[in-house]
Amino acid sequence: MKKVTKAVFPVAGLGSRFLPATKASPKEMMPIVDKPLIQYAVEEAVAAGMTDLVFITGRSKRAIEDHFDKAYELETELEMRGKADLLKIVRDTVPSHVNCIYIRQPEALGLGHAVLCAESVVGDEPFAVLLADDLLDSLGESPVMRQMSEVYNYHRCSVLGVMNVPREQTRQYGIVSTERDNGEVQRVSGIVEKPKPEEAPSTQAVIGRYILTGRIFEHLRELTPGAGGELQLTDAIASLLREEAVLAYQFRGVRYDCGSKLGYLRATVELGLKHPEVGAEFAAFLASRV
Repeated sequence: MKKVTKAVFPVAGLGSRFLPATKASPKEMMPIVDKPLIQYAVEEAVAAGMTDLVFITGRSKRAIEDHFDKAYELETELEMRGKADLLKIVRDTVPSHVNCIYIRQPEALGLGHAVLCAESVVGDEPFAVLLADDLLDSLGESPVMRQMSEVYNYHRCSVLGVMNVPREQTRQYGIVSTERDNGEVQRVSGIVEKPKPEEAPSTQAVIGRYILTGRIFEHLRELTPGAGGELQLTDAIASLLREEAVLAYQFRGVRYDCGSKLGYLRATVELGLKHPEVGAEFAAFLASRV
């Protein structure tokens, strides 16, 4: 049975909510303390055993490719200066056994279209999708994508990472309905994109983590584009439900919405407090400001 070894990272978005910071630099390269958002997602995928990382990129995203490329000049300079610790950090940005693959999305036509761009690399294999905007802290548990991979390995079907949200926030997410009301793993009976609170079938929201079977590509190709010509991944999953099982997994951990300014600031504070180098001093600083 095929394990999940491919991870897709849709990183072609404009990041308009963070302008002017994202005018010339990808939002995925915005740092949380000393690592860019995209690196947190990559480390999560690698910890889950994924070896082929597929980045769906767009214009002005070259910094992502450079970040995961070998930096000959920097490494040589650090080696000459005897800065072994920094040299290790640079070289460990992505492990040597991991392949980075870059595919240009010619137009930003929705998350579904971005995932469809990966079909030529993924083929009919199961694969993961990770959205860097959603930074997940597993709080000492296994990384969330590893948790989801274990669920996939047991059940052998698509898995959606979900969490409960306040009902008034359902219009911000894809919301699933399930065959029962509780449990860490539930079979999905329906999914709808950004429903009004009074129309939402539940408060279980899909966050930016998916494991999907290769069948999703056929459903993406058959979609009718919506507003702006976009293809919605949620619509393809709803179609996939009619022919195979899809599971909702209540992951163990905390999610920070780094696609919003407030979520980004919260992640910076929480991970700053845990940072081994500056955490104690940062905590003291925050205490002095309260």
